[in-house]
Amino acid sequence: MDAYDRFELLINDRIVKTPIAVASMAGIVDAGYVLERAAHIGAAFIGGYSIDRTTLDASRRMAQEGRREFLYDDPVEELSRQAAALERSGVVTGLNLRGSTPAAYREIAEALDDGVVYEIDAHCRQPPMIEAGCGEHLLQHPAKLVETIRALKSADVTVSVKIRAGVAADDRLLARKIWRAGADLLHVDLMDFGYQKIRQIRNSCPVTLIANNSITIFDRAMEMFAHGADLISLARRSDPWTLSGLDAAISRYADETGWYNAPKQLCRGGDVRALTFCCMPVKNCPLLPTLERVGMTRESYMRLKESAVKNTPLAEGSSTCFGSLAWCCKISLPCMFRNMTLQQMGLTLQDYMRHKHRLANKIMSRIFDEGSADDES
Repeated sequence: MDAYDRFELLINDRIVKTPIAVASMAGIVDAGYVLERAAHIGAAFIGGYSIDRTTLDASRRMAQEGRREFLYDDPVEELSRQAAALERSGVVTGLNLRGSTPAAYREIAEALDDGVVYEIDAHCRQPPMIEAGCGEHLLQHPAKLVETIRALKSADVTVSVKIRAGVAADDRLLARKIWRAGADLLHVDLMDFGYQKIRQIRNSCPVTLIANNSITIFDRAMEMFAHGADLISLARRSDPWTLSGLDAAISRYADETGWYNAPKQLCRGGDVRALTFCCMPVKNCPLLPTLERVGMTRESYMRLKESAVKNTPLAEGSSTCFGSLAWCCKISLPCMFRNMTLQQMGLTLQDYMRHKHRLANKIMSRIFDEGSADDES
């Protein structure tokens, strides 16, 4: 199956062939590291790379203290060389960058252009980098992080932000600030928070969401996907054996189900995307408080789904409970009326789930264009 048909996932206007990424590890993850793993990853964030005098001095200090660091005299030359080495790899390339000022990021983006994703390192917790004004310093000073995102977006490039969960006062509020500043991706080191943190962030912003930290087995990956992650990323365990196993299992699941990161039903703890599987608001269930949180009335929810499925197969289904597949549930729940309707229409369960995926995207667009989703659960 074509990678886009399988995952329907784009980053920087490029097809992501599998929702698995390699995360940056300073002094380790460069183009050569990625090329050894390119067959089983869809994206890679190389670095971290220091990009101005202040952060390069911090890198040298860290190297003297025994940490591995990428050291060079000319950041533009080094980053250009690394990006060029990955141009034909089939992997979407991201550069994890550490700069002391928003201007430093903008200058790098203007020099390298839009062929790569620019990832702001708001994750590093090493004291020299924090003292230099990057890494976790940006989580404690979100106004500077917002300014940095806007500086990069002024260069018309794709922007990712790598954060460490639990450092900012409120990760949901931080995620909304990052989205509203214009970031395209949010890369979250979950630390010990688990999938609940991913669900909170997914319910707070619509950006492409990458879950990171100890996601090395299929079941753990599926937890992240079912609660809002678009990709998972690996760092220390990003060996070819682990990556190939995850790639095979996730691809097989995608082919079997039609939607690799479909959310759980809302009544079973799903994120806001699960509205695509909800029926009409006719009973007291988790749908009602969710609609209230996203600022949507019952009537506007019904109008939205009815208009969103118009001229699609989901508009059909007179023999289903509510007269349209728009109101039908996930294929993991048995329903003879839904399945009978699909059979009569000549649609597979996988086709149905792909259409539900597109409906979820329309619902998310409406919520975040017009509302302010916020789920504290």
